[in-house]
Amino acid sequence: MVVNVEQYVEPFIDVCVNVFKKLGDIEITAMRPYINNKDSIGEWDVSAVIGFTGEARGAVVISMKKHLTLRLVKELAGIDRDDMDADVLDVIGEMINIIAGMAKQRLEEDFALIISLPSIVRGIEHSIWWPGEHPRIICIPFRIFETEIFNLSVSLESL
Repeated sequence: MVVNVEQYVEPFIDVCVNVFKKLGDIEITAMRPYINNKDSIGEWDVSAVIGFTGEARGAVVISMKKHLTLRLVKELAGIDRDDMDADVLDVIGEMINIIAGMAKQRLEEDFALIISLPSIVRGIEHSIWWPGEHPRIICIPFRIFETEIFNLSVSLESL
């Protein structure tokens, strides 16, 4: 059975906004969510992925361009880099870990969930493998630093 992911869009938006505000006093604005297909290739350079298992399966993914990743890591952790090294990837992995963990707490009224360790995917226009036969992937673009965009994608399927 496919979970009505639309009902979970608002909690993910709230969690994301709160995480950025608390971690770095950074204001972000959710834009209009849309549904994506599992074979879509994004325009992103790096994605951090955490899987959900338990009474539902799926994943949550944060994706962004390299220059935004480097700027965020500098703003959030004070790490100034010209390229995506292990420290940069650790910070992005920890961001998705925090977002997924807080979202998991809010979702546990409906599902008992376990989250995986974060994985990082990088490379120009990479793609993400989504669990499930026909995952319903909700993409939530966020505006940050006035002109930059990153994406939070969520898919859940009850078992």
